[in-house]
Amino acid sequence: MHNLWNDKEAEKLVSEYAEKGVDRDLALRVYTTRLLGGEPRLVLHGGGNTSLKTKAKDILGQEWDVLCVKGSGWDMGVIEPPGLPAVKMEALLAARQLDSLSDEAMVAMQRANLLDPYAPNPSIETLLHAFLPHKFVDHTHSTAILALVDQADSEPLCREVFGKRVGFVPYIKPGFELAKAAADIYDADPSVEGLILDKHGIFTFAATAKEAYDLMIEFVTMAGDHVAKNGKKPFTSVALPQALARPEEIAPYLRGAAAIPQGEGSFGRMVTDFRTSPKILDYVNADTAEELATRGVSTPDLSIRIKTGPMVLPAPEAGKLEEYGETIREKVADFSARYCDYFETNNARDEVERTMLDPMPRLVLVRGLGLFGLGRSAKEAKVAADVGEMLVEAVTGAEAIGSFHPLPLSDLFELEYWSLEQAKLAANKPKPLSGQVTLVTGGAGAIGAATAKLFASQGSHIVVVDLDEEKAKAVAGEAGNASIGVGADVTDPAAVRAAFDRAVETFGGVDIIVSNAGAAWQGKIGELDDAALRKSFELNFFAHQTVAQNAVRLFEKQKTGGVLLFNTSKQAVNPGANFGAYGLPKAATLFLSRQYALDYGALGVRSNAVNADRIRSGLLTDDMIASRAQARGVSEKDYMGGNLLGHEVRAEDVAQAFLNHALAERTTADVTTVDGGNIAAVLR
Repeated sequence: MHNLWNDKEAEKLVSEYAEKGVDRDLALRVYTTRLLGGEPRLVLHGGGNTSLKTKAKDILGQEWDVLCVKGSGWDMGVIEPPGLPAVKMEALLAARQLDSLSDEAMVAMQRANLLDPYAPNPSIETLLHAFLPHKFVDHTHSTAILALVDQADSEPLCREVFGKRVGFVPYIKPGFELAKAAADIYDADPSVEGLILDKHGIFTFAATAKEAYDLMIEFVTMAGDHVAKNGKKPFTSVALPQALARPEEIAPYLRGAAAIPQGEGSFGRMVTDFRTSPKILDYVNADTAEELATRGVSTPDLSIRIKTGPMVLPAPEAGKLEEYGETIREKVADFSARYCDYFETNNARDEVERTMLDPMPRLVLVRGLGLFGLGRSAKEAKVAADVGEMLVEAVTGAEAIGSFHPLPLSDLFELEYWSLEQAKLAANKPKPLSGQVTLVTGGAGAIGAATAKLFASQGSHIVVVDLDEEKAKAVAGEAGNASIGVGADVTDPAAVRAAFDRAVETFGGVDIIVSNAGAAWQGKIGELDDAALRKSFELNFFAHQTVAQNAVRLFEKQKTGGVLLFNTSKQAVNPGANFGAYGLPKAATLFLSRQYALDYGALGVRSNAVNADRIRSGLLTDDMIASRAQARGVSEKDYMGGNLLGHEVRAEDVAQAFLNHALAERTTADVTTVDGGNIAAVLR
């Protein structure tokens, strides 16, 4: 592994932080922590930690010996000094004299001794860092090291590779007991420059940040070189079909099968993140891939991300997607049943009250294609896919030099259902639309943009579709939550299909559509040019039909229902003079929404419409507002507030109506009026 230390960059960071009052040691601690955290083969999504022993002052100006240790929730790759909260060393060292210390008591003790009471929780491995005497301590879950420790004979193998330069610590769950055991092993031979933690990872330590980092890179490189020198070809490939389906063709089936049933047609949905590479393909195509998947994960903390390990699917043959969809459901059911058995068997060993996590896979290996990460958000799916790539690397290395022999599932259970992790999960409640994907047409307009932002705030990932791609991307950026912008002319069926394909490639499917794109043509209906009327129907009716058809196509594969929402306008029931070209197709679209409710209700699809009036947008421009107000002899304010409530109706009000429909699980074929009160437009 390449050593990334750069004197110039290190000194630059030291200088930058000196201007902010951060001393040299802490600045270098941040620097090497970032070097470690930026390499996924060392540290991945919360794994690993670093520390510095130094002095610091509390709010009263009293100086203390402290341990600055990585705090919970901080990403080592982008860490800042506040991500290394200072804990009083005296209390940490005193803990070593205790015979036992529960995880909860340990966390409470560490928090009670923070210099900054608002700092994040110190790492669960804080005591291990504290009990080692060195100024700088680094800890990673290197995939090269895991290839060595995930063996049945890991200790003699590590002795062969490292000699007496490192101590070897048998597996113990992170916490107080591991800290004491590791410190005892170090004390038995203080000449060691690091500690190998069986089935877990590696610690290195030194008097300077550079020395500790250099040792980490050196030992990891030694492990990698051993695998490269002594490794054999680890896998034999299975036979594959001549023609394979594409990942985006099977993603909706997978996403639907892995949705979490919540009763009465409700699901906790997930999104997907697909990866492939020659190394991934070697692994997923291995004739041992299914058996390897049942053994566990390369380091125990991965269980928090991907449970007991991956699910393996056969190669999908092109042209046989419906049959493959059923195969996916069968495989997910098998995985779920095994997970439930795993929970019940291990949960019965003691009297601790635990609630089983959902039994759905988070990492799926697909022969011939690659791997999918699944999660309740795009971030979680990405984490699962990242973890999957590193699992592939670690297990490939382990199999190359021996046999992958990770921590037994019984021990894995202790970490997956660790009370501290359970508390984190309990605090991380999903939002109402978490895991759902919403496609909004006319997404760069006033109503579309307001809807995209509101739905994203409720947890949905948004596909903002608009004729202007740059504006669509801008709205997606403002909405956040990993949303994407796509340029498409919704009157072009091929462009609409491409927009949906992009949604599937990015997130795995679609759950909600807000069919909102539209434009108005004016003129008396008897004098209207046929071409103008047909053009209006193309956009204000047929485009809605094309969008809905594409959505239903995916809903049928996912089998988790879906939501169709149409912007139909008050013109659908209360036509305005000279607005027939707009009102006629809108009236047809209103009835289209009801037809979808009728034809697809049995599939769990809900279809509703929103009739809005006088919304400042691309349809109702400032010039048009001024013209209509003048024609009626009223002020622009009175014109826009010309309703029973006397208030202007905003795009955000329409967005709220769409959200209400998206969340109303027992409402379909409904029409909601958002106009401030217009008796002439009331449905009857």
